[in-house]
Amino acid sequence: MIFDIKTPPATGEVILVGAGPGDPDLLTVKAHKAILAADLIVHDGLVDPRILALAPATSRISVAKSRSRHTMRQDAINDLLIAEARRGKRVVRLKGGDPFIFGRGGEEAEACIAAGISVSIIPGISAAMGGAAGAMIPLTHRSVSSAVTFVAGQCQGLSEQNWAGLAGPGRTLVIYMGVATADRIAEKLIADGVSPDMPVAVIENGTRPNMRALRTLLTDLGAMIGREGVQSPAVIVVGAVAARGLAADALLCLAKTAEVTP
Repeated sequence: MIFDIKTPPATGEVILVGAGPGDPDLLTVKAHKAILAADLIVHDGLVDPRILALAPATSRISVAKSRSRHTMRQDAINDLLIAEARRGKRVVRLKGGDPFIFGRGGEEAEACIAAGISVSIIPGISAAMGGAAGAMIPLTHRSVSSAVTFVAGQCQGLSEQNWAGLAGPGRTLVIYMGVATADRIAEKLIADGVSPDMPVAVIENGTRPNMRALRTLLTDLGAMIGREGVQSPAVIVVGAVAARGLAADALLCLAKTAEVTP
């Protein structure tokens, strides 16, 4: 798909908006206002339909991506945003979670700025923060963790990094997009010195009605994901905080083959 990005700029703008992890009630007031005022909404597949329904008359374009299928390549998305803004439209680029946490918001903002397009950012509650709150897992806790790191499970070059610096005593590691590579992630962490008995939690569909939160030990991570049929979107929490989940057993389930003591 080709878009005309050579037309002289009009008075349009691009607003990168974080839609949050799923629950429409977690949308910020500023994000809600931007959605209502949009001429065009360009949205990811993870944006909850209830959020899109807030502006039923607004034109929408889905640029949903999955691990095996992209509706539109990233450079084409950039071109689309620029072209529509140059037609004078207020374009809301609506993203699940937060635009600047594994949302390619930085790339899109850079493309708009380079093209002379006015761009602004409205942050959203990230998938990690929303999911952890829903499962009542504190990502930091004065007794066990004073640092938290976010990584992408499919990030280029991550396998060459020393994962021991990301997880271990006193630290929490949150992994996005790690369901498909969970076996390799666990193997890498253990090979780099993280204890096989380190508690982990997997939060699936965080904050949504079908949310699940499961916990086990690092050595059982890949097996548990297969056993429980975990699907994306999901985040993996590695660290002692995963054993301190405060939610009811009906929500935060202990994997049957592992023993984790809160």
